[in-house]
Amino acid sequence: QVQLVESGGGLVQAGGSLRLSCAASGRTFRGYAMGWFRQAPGTERDFVAAISGSGGSTNYIDSVKGRFTISRDNAKNTLYLQMNSLKPEDTAVYYCAASTRRSVGSSQSSQYDYWGQGTQVTVSS
Repeated sequence: QVQLVESGGGLVQAGGSLRLSCAASGRTFRGYAMGWFRQAPGTERDFVAAISGSGGSTNYIDSVKGRFTISRDNAKNTLYLQMNSLKPEDTAVYYCAASTRRSVGSSQSSQYDYWGQGTQVTVSS
């Protein structure tokens, strides 16, 4: 069993920055892939970014490339998402997810076994 707890969301003006964190507990964090997804009201949950177990491989949705950075600290069992140059369209609930089946990140939500409760990010124009 893996427990994931996100933090760091909030209200920010367009052009601002936020750093999301996801603390993992319950099983070995190192060695399995992690991802960030987001869901705006009335929409499906969408992929944002993923990272391999070692942290050496990352992938992003095109709309956040160059603005968001996913990283992890395996010694602290923590996943991060640094979000810069935020836009109103980034407004959503952000979820972290863990895949115990994969060591390389995936954009498919079905590949993830555990999910956090989500943290709200609101970007005002």
